[in-house]
Amino acid sequence: MENKKTPKLVETEVDGKHVSPILPDEVKNYLIDIDGTICDDIPNEEPERMATAELYPDALETLNKWYEDGHIITFFTSRTEEHREVTEAWLKKYNFKYHGLLMGKPRGGNYHWIDNHIVRATRYTGKFTELQLKEATVQVFEE
Repeated sequence: MENKKTPKLVETEVDGKHVSPILPDEVKNYLIDIDGTICDDIPNEEPERMATAELYPDALETLNKWYEDGHIITFFTSRTEEHREVTEAWLKKYNFKYHGLLMGKPRGGNYHWIDNHIVRATRYTGKFTELQLKEATVQVFEE
């Protein structure tokens, strides 16, 4: 893993009380899946295939550009801790630049993330490009 300095968090207050700090508006905190997103979709039950997974086109170039642009890159995968070594070796083999690797994401998809910070989701559909603005309908809590 590359050891680039993580962008400084901005201290914030609400009603005169400190709350969790946030990133500056220009910095994104990317959580990126591995299997089926940056390489072949390999199930945990076939770990022998992880070391030789084929890289998806544009994934390396796009993610390393985001990293160099000052964004935070964290891989968030359903692979388990027992797959950490092979996963880190694969990321190193392709020279991915990243800040963190989180193992054990729940399997099965259909994610609905609830957080007190802004969350944006982009479904990978086969091609990495610069992100585009698009209006969409989302589920929210009743106000």
